[in-house]
Amino acid sequence: MNKKILTIVGARPQFVKAAAVSRALNYFDLNEIIVHTGQHFDYGMSEIFFSEMEIPHPKYNLGINSLSHGAMTGRMLEEIESIILKEKPDFVMVYGDTNSTLAGALAASKLHIPVAHVEAGLRSFNRKMPEEINRILTDRISSVLFCPTQTAISNLQKEGYGHFNCQVELVGDVMYDAAMYYSEKSAEKSKIIHDLNLTTPFILATLHRQENTDDLNNLTSIIEAFNEIGQSTEVLLPLHPRTRKIIEQAALKTNFRVIDPVGYFDMIELLKHCSLVMTDSGGLQKESYFFEKNCITLRDETEWTELVEKGYNVLTGARKNTIVVQAEKMVQKKNNFSTRLYGDGSAGMKIAEFLAGKD
Repeated sequence: MNKKILTIVGARPQFVKAAAVSRALNYFDLNEIIVHTGQHFDYGMSEIFFSEMEIPHPKYNLGINSLSHGAMTGRMLEEIESIILKEKPDFVMVYGDTNSTLAGALAASKLHIPVAHVEAGLRSFNRKMPEEINRILTDRISSVLFCPTQTAISNLQKEGYGHFNCQVELVGDVMYDAAMYYSEKSAEKSKIIHDLNLTTPFILATLHRQENTDDLNNLTSIIEAFNEIGQSTEVLLPLHPRTRKIIEQAALKTNFRVIDPVGYFDMIELLKHCSLVMTDSGGLQKESYFFEKNCITLRDETEWTELVEKGYNVLTGARKNTIVVQAEKMVQKKNNFSTRLYGDGSAGMKIAEFLAGKD
């Protein structure tokens, strides 16, 4: 009987990662069952990714969202546990560092089901970030840690993982797999550049992290920076409904272009055509690099330290003046993007091959 892999997803970056691995699992004839926790629940942030990216629709959709971290993780843990008991998978696979990730790993480990953590070993070294806690705890209870970079391997080695009962594998980054695979499809299917009439250079921005959206000082500073930058270069901000509501409630003026959330193909095309990326997202920092664009990260730290060390990315926090100054510098900076920091595009195949051969 073919091995059964229970995959837990819940947020946009996880859909991208799952897309790359799902194709590889199918190639090795592994039986994948997808559980969508519902962490991102509106169509633009979840359903569209399944339809666009040819991922099998989830067998289970838990619809858990809009709760506190504790309540959300607890509800997910309870629901995932019941699914594991019903499906009896050989592995539970989790991605990244969301509440869905931790809940899936906890449920599986307590039932003695091996956990495979894709994108293991990342560290921002800021334990005030919920994502940092999620990734540290998930790594510690995982049986197989699939690392995207040598930096991630080194982080685990420094934390003593060589003495733990687990396997650490350097496979490369599954998001790079997805970006390369879907780049041609996005050029055919996306019409966003035409539809938005983006004929002049523009800066692509995203803003969603709670430390920026829920802190009015940070949010105001970032919006004011975007306004100032937008006086000379168009700033385009696809905005999650939650963040849009906060901005409206705070009566902040946005003198730049705000649009609804976009699907993955549209995001790829925006990345291809923009002149710079400004974001507080983890995944978009890498995707900027994949499509050879410099990036400004609106945070004080990043889990993708190699991008900062090699000059592809600069950290500005939420400081208005720093954002404005660095935007002017980074939009002009010429970088060499011929390096391969995230593997060769075969991470998904390496993961599937490992699971297929694992007793």
